[in-house]
Amino acid sequence: MKKILFLSLAFTALTVRAGDYTNSAGVIGYKDSPMLPGGKWHVHDADRPQPVVVTPGTFSTSATPPSDAIVLFDGKDTSQWHDKNGQPSAWKIENGELISTKGSDLISKQEFGDVQLHVEFCMPQPAGEVGQKRNNSGVFFMSKFEIQILDCYQNQTYPDGQTGAIYGQRPPLVNACRPPGQWQTYDATFTTPRFDKDGNVTQPAYLTVFHNGVIVQNHSPILWPTMHKTLGKYTPMPPVSPLKLQDHNNPVHFRNIWVRPLKLETQD
Repeated sequence: MKKILFLSLAFTALTVRAGDYTNSAGVIGYKDSPMLPGGKWHVHDADRPQPVVVTPGTFSTSATPPSDAIVLFDGKDTSQWHDKNGQPSAWKIENGELISTKGSDLISKQEFGDVQLHVEFCMPQPAGEVGQKRNNSGVFFMSKFEIQILDCYQNQTYPDGQTGAIYGQRPPLVNACRPPGQWQTYDATFTTPRFDKDGNVTQPAYLTVFHNGVIVQNHSPILWPTMHKTLGKYTPMPPVSPLKLQDHNNPVHFRNIWVRPLKLETQD
């Protein structure tokens, strides 16, 4: 009995790190992180209300790119991407699917500002992982602003780290996840932050996201470049930067990735 108790405690120590907080529902998050603006919730607060679960309908899976789209992955090669060191991507392609491979994020060779994005992703069946450990990845606009990818089908985590969250800031409006093994979609528009001639931010970045056809971010302001367990601030940045797909040591599958650069009225 003592041996079983010891092993149980050891497993808990491995899965719950120092500083982690687990609420009464078993959701792991933090209480030692800074407070977000408004003073109600910590960054990655496990007690923040869980988004309501919505079963999505059929939407844009296998959507054909518009005629003016820039196709970043069509199932054939990674010629539009490189790793964080500028070297050829080590991510694998199997059956026309791009698979996150441990070692490096995937960085687009082209740079984008205001943009429409379509990306499809699929989670492998979990092997007992929970929370943030279950098929974690993300899409980063300008390599700085993350919309989280995670298997949140019957898997709760801190709400600002769920699928469709602006990571560390804003939970999705609802949880529209499909089960592992089914293809899912993000259709998003991103507006870059604006700065004055002195480098002061005059308008934050904004993000609108449909997850499997269900809106989960509705022209949501991004408080600052996204990061883990801390706050941030805007500093001057170029008007365009690469997209990034995150490697988080999980074999998330991607396909049918395309973008449409946007010219907004305010840019005329």
